[in-house]
Amino acid sequence: METDKWGRRIRAFRKLKGYTQEELARNLKVSVSILGEIERGSRLPTEGFLQDIASLLEIKVDELIPPDDVE
Repeated sequence: METDKWGRRIRAFRKLKGYTQEELARNLKVSVSILGEIERGSRLPTEGFLQDIASLLEIKVDELIPPDDVE
């Protein structure tokens, strides 16, 4: 499933930066369940959501793009 690639990348960067799901969700102003759905791949993140995550994690949105999707 395509969405799980995004979720795995988001989860990996979240952990790398030392955030728990609860902390990141609170900073993004979303519920933990929404963030969990995205990380598990059952929900596709919007472009705006990806920008918010990248900003909080101090990375570029391009770094969240799954390697298979890079043109």
